[in-house]
Amino acid sequence: MTRRRLANVYRLATKELFSLRRDPVLVLFIAYAFSYAVYIPATTTGLELRNASVAFVDEDRSQLSARLHDAITPPSFKRPAQIELSEVDRAMDAGRFTFVVDVPPRFEADVLAGRRPHLQLLVDATAMSQAGTGSAYLRQILALEIEEFAARARGAASERPVATIVRVAFNPNLHQSWHLGVVQLINNITVLAVLLTGAALLREREHGTLEHLLVMPLGPLEIALAKFCANGLVILVAALICLAVVVHAALGAPIRGSIWLFTSGTIAYLFATSAIGVFLSTLVRSMPQLGLLLVPVIFPMITLSGGITPLDGTPLPLRGLMWLTPSPHFQSFATAVLYRGAGLDVAWKSFAAIALIGAAFFAAALWRFRASLAVTRS
Repeated sequence: MTRRRLANVYRLATKELFSLRRDPVLVLFIAYAFSYAVYIPATTTGLELRNASVAFVDEDRSQLSARLHDAITPPSFKRPAQIELSEVDRAMDAGRFTFVVDVPPRFEADVLAGRRPHLQLLVDATAMSQAGTGSAYLRQILALEIEEFAARARGAASERPVATIVRVAFNPNLHQSWHLGVVQLINNITVLAVLLTGAALLREREHGTLEHLLVMPLGPLEIALAKFCANGLVILVAALICLAVVVHAALGAPIRGSIWLFTSGTIAYLFATSAIGVFLSTLVRSMPQLGLLLVPVIFPMITLSGGITPLDGTPLPLRGLMWLTPSPHFQSFATAVLYRGAGLDVAWKSFAAIALIGAAFFAAALWRFRASLAVTRS
């Protein structure tokens, strides 16, 4: 690209930045997206079990049933509430408890006699976010207590012949906010990159300023690159500030990798997603149409990128389709760099995939943009 064209891109990008500065609603939206909209979901979204309500029905009144009651402790569960068997149905119907543990009569005696009695666990499955995980936790807690009690009663050693030791790498305490903070940051980068770039071109068309640009010695490449550079720069700066202030300082998530490598990958991802925004803006004629079109495009890019749900769990055709978009590659790149401290020698495949997909989308967007400008000129 010649020096004159680079100067044109610079001037158009500067004009775009001044236009953004005069739009306080959009500025506030960007500030909100990279502050409150990252911190609150990361700290309040319940992906892990916390303070689940438990009721305990003790029909045995034995030492073992008392141990089972005391084994259910915070922070995963609230202290169990003692209720009678006749209260169970009313309590579950009213939604007072998510779990009810019922210890039957003569439970301790049957355990000591080796009869393998049944212990009843009732689960309110309308609380789906806690029901599956909580029931698994409770089964494990109760089984361990019963096994240790029976072993001690028989005079056997309490240690098991094989001990399972779990070591959690990169997030030893399993802080969900560390993961959700980065995921929410990536999601907001995706939404704003597609939205701002597509809206910038549509705003030129709706305000009639696109015709003014066409009478100048400007080409489609210069106009498109100016939109990419201006909006990408704003999102990049906001994302890096959010990473340092919200994700690292406020949420306490460690940043183990190179910030410069993450910045380079983010620039490539912004290039790819901005190209998607330009491509979509050439398919519609107004902002409401763009808003409707963004729903079936952005929602799969966010939910199926591997940040919220594992990509390996999706059907194979859908997984193959998602790998043709830049979002799962950037999700893999960002987590490898920020969480595991990976360098370019590890993350280069994701980086290259983002760049190649971005180049393909940019070529398609530029082709569509040239076609739409030809229609406008005619």
